[in-house]
Amino acid sequence: MDIMAANLQQQRAIVEQLRREAGISRLPVSEACSVMMKYISEHENDDCLLNGFSSQKVNPFREKSTCQIL
Repeated sequence: MDIMAANLQQQRAIVEQLRREAGISRLPVSEACSVMMKYISEHENDDCLLNGFSSQKVNPFREKSTCQIL
């Protein structure tokens, strides 16, 4: 009986998750792509991967200088 109760509980959890997912509002792919393209084109001036950094000090990925004692 414990196996059946556990299985029933698992199935209820799955059904509840499916109900939550069914309630999510969705967009057509074409509309979502156009929204993403608009966002990208509006923010491309701020994209460091496209434009680079204004100086090395601003670059968080620069190699850190190390102090070596000889």
